[in-house]
Amino acid sequence: MKVRNSLKSLRSRHRDNRLVRRKGRVYIINKTTRRFKARQG
Repeated sequence: MKVRNSLKSLRSRHRDNRLVRRKGRVYIINKTTRRFKARQG
């Protein structure tokens, strides 16, 4: 999982990327290609 300041560029890398908020943190998750995980902050 990558930790980035901005997730907008990572979200456009794959069409299945979803932006999810959990416990005050913003995550990018991808069900099909799981290597596209990222967390903001």
